[in-house]
Amino acid sequence: MTIRNATLQDLPAIVSIYNSSIPARLATADTEAVTVQSRVKWLEAHNPQTRPLWVWESENEITAWLSLNDFYGRPAYRHTVEVSVYVHPLHHGKGLGRKMVTAALERAGEFDIHTFLGFIFSHNAPSIGLFKQLGFETWGEMPNIAVLDDLEHSLTILGKRV
Repeated sequence: MTIRNATLQDLPAIVSIYNSSIPARLATADTEAVTVQSRVKWLEAHNPQTRPLWVWESENEITAWLSLNDFYGRPAYRHTVEVSVYVHPLHHGKGLGRKMVTAALERAGEFDIHTFLGFIFSHNAPSIGLFKQLGFETWGEMPNIAVLDDLEHSLTILGKRV
């Protein structure tokens, strides 16, 4: 089992894992599947030195991924990242998300990161629980800002200084 930097060849697996999360309406505001082509520039915006995109590979299969993304795109926020982690449904509950976020927290200094943010739907109790177990605190909530299947949902902002 390995955490490694993602490559363009990994993008179909990354997109597949992401798309598998859409129907549950817990982890993404996308309501329709995304394409591999639509995510190429997103992948290329990551780099191993400052904003990695990692995959968890086990027995030549990618079962999870994590991305560190710029927050708000302004220079003053260069030490702050938004963390996203997605796990293939067949591998939920195996601790992969925890291991990947823990690795990102432990390596924050390498990437000159001082603050991690997570933007999680307030009804996504498993993800909020995971982040809180890793020391993230609730820094805010945006009430009823997302509409999924005609239902309004709130967004919880979790943060951690490292």
